Amino acid sequence: MGCSWIGVAVPLCFAVLSIAVSINRQTLAMPPPLPAAVGVLSLAGMALLWRDISSKVKGDKRTFGSLLSQYVAVKAVGWLGRRQRKKLEADTLKVTEVQEETLLKRLRKNADTFYGRKYDFRSINDAAGFRARHPLTTYSHYRELIELIAAGEERVIIAEKPLILAMTSGTSGPSAMLLSTKDTNTEFFLQGVAVCLEAMRKAFPESDSLQRTTKFFYTPTFRQSEAGIPIGPNSSTPASSRHMLNLYTTPAPAFEVPSERDTLYLHLLFALKDPSVGTLESNFASTVFYAFTALQDRWQELVEDIERGTISSALSLEPKVRTRLEGLMKPDAERAGQLRAHFQEGFEGIALRLWPHLNLVLAVDSGSNQIYGEMLREHYCKGVPFYSPFYAATEGLIGVNLWPQEESRRYLLCPRSMFCEFLPENSLDEENPQTLLMEEVKEGESYELVITNASGLFRYRIGDIVKVTGFHNHCPIVEFQYRRGQMLNVRGEKVSEALFLGALKKAVAQWPGAQLVDYSCAESGILGDSIGGSDPHYQVFIELKGVRNLTEEQRYKLDICLQKDSAVYKSFRIKGSIGPMRVQLVSEGAFKELRKQMMAYTNTSANTFKMHRVLRRKEYAQFLLGKTVS
Repeated sequence: MGCSWIGVAVPLCFAVLSIAVSINRQTLAMPPPLPAAVGVLSLAGMALLWRDISSKVKGDKRTFGSLLSQYVAVKAVGWLGRRQRKKLEADTLKVTEVQEETLLKRLRKNADTFYGRKYDFRSINDAAGFRARHPLTTYSHYRELIELIAAGEERVIIAEKPLILAMTSGTSGPSAMLLSTKDTNTEFFLQGVAVCLEAMRKAFPESDSLQRTTKFFYTPTFRQSEAGIPIGPNSSTPASSRHMLNLYTTPAPAFEVPSERDTLYLHLLFALKDPSVGTLESNFASTVFYAFTALQDRWQELVEDIERGTISSALSLEPKVRTRLEGLMKPDAERAGQLRAHFQEGFEGIALRLWPHLNLVLAVDSGSNQIYGEMLREHYCKGVPFYSPFYAATEGLIGVNLWPQEESRRYLLCPRSMFCEFLPENSLDEENPQTLLMEEVKEGESYELVITNASGLFRYRIGDIVKVTGFHNHCPIVEFQYRRGQMLNVRGEKVSEALFLGALKKAVAQWPGAQLVDYSCAESGILGDSIGGSDPHYQVFIELKGVRNLTEEQRYKLDICLQKDSAVYKSFRIKGSIGPMRVQLVSEGAFKELRKQMMAYTNTSANTFKMHRVLRRKEYAQFLLGKTVS
């Protein structure tokens, strides 16, 4: 879950600004009846504008043009955010009506496609008729149709040509190729980005500044379909954010560097140069965490570059790119001295020492990213607020977090983004399970989400299990629980990611000096005879800080903790149907290497990668077995 699309839709903000500029030009073209008065008012307006800009926290060495463009963009998005929040509030009071309106809009738009005619969308007049006629679907239902679209067929599922063929991250199975459209992006910006930025401004007023943001994102590799449609990740990229790159600390030439490792170095270098950084941002907390681990490894090299005004020769850069980047570097012995002193103090709470005006870490830190968020808050980013703004996926925007300051990550479902149905958790394996609608779900119950979106998925089981934690007016608020494909299940016990992580954290707390860095599990069947033993069990791979070895007694504590948290698992263990889990301590950096392998295999971008908590490929499990140190 979770995907930041701020950069995908930001050009919409500039469309708003363009309209405003156009209106101003038309106004200026009219014969001014009172030129002197207009001139005075204009000067007064500019003075007020400059006073407002001057009053805000901002970085050093910013041009007036750079500050003005950021100021206008922030004001425009703020206006949109307030407007969209009012619409959202109104929609939550009439959820049933808005959901049906959203559904029928989708069906009408695609009624004249091959798919729309097959299911006779034109004759469907309400949600009940749609649910009666259209089956629940999974990706296999669409695979061949999407292949036709990739080959150039038009009006197959949707009326418009997709902007890209978006690849999913593949955490719960093979990567799927989905359609992404202009409507999907527009909805994400208006209903997601604008609303969340307004919520962020209210919760963290100090973020309403003109400070630059350090955004850890990378230029992904796109390939082309037979029809020339780009195939790649559906997330914010430097290219989609090109209008906003002046808001970030990383200069544009850095995004021409193909190597993720070298781009990360440049992200860190230019962030360290600017002591007034206001926000650290990325799609996922894992990306921010990996950035800090790289900083810990390479800080001396980075400080030397700042001191000398150079770019490390270890980076593999095109000569033209290197020249442009070096043109932005000047020797800064004073800043280098400050940084060196901060690093020599250690890395606990380093973020606020490096950037004393840091207001926020903006990244999804729920689901599989929970442990990275916790490690950042406890160590590198101690004392810095975190905001996990969206619940989203390749399929589109699902929910928004209107409660930035709360520790729990709760998301209000967006009733105009998708038509949502809910499968009760106890019915997931039924042949023809019955769905519930938004107004029918119950607080405290868990459901699999079924969505109908703006880009050609109808009654689609996305595999996310969510828990309804309450309602905002009449609209459900949910917490993400787990992905169906990321569940441990060797005998029907069904241990979810959330359940296992809870037990693991309790066990680690009983291992003196141990700090959890990362983990993955595998069901014993995937490894076959290579591990011996006949009883099915879990292979657990853990990377820890602070300990080099675990005793058998310590390893067994994890099994005991899971038995305490799962009565079903405990019953199978008592019967002997499931054997004791085998805990493998892997070497430092093992999961970094695994991440590279997984990204290469699935063609996943660093912007959208999520660590697989349950390994479904034998090669991944064998790789970690080879990294076992205890």
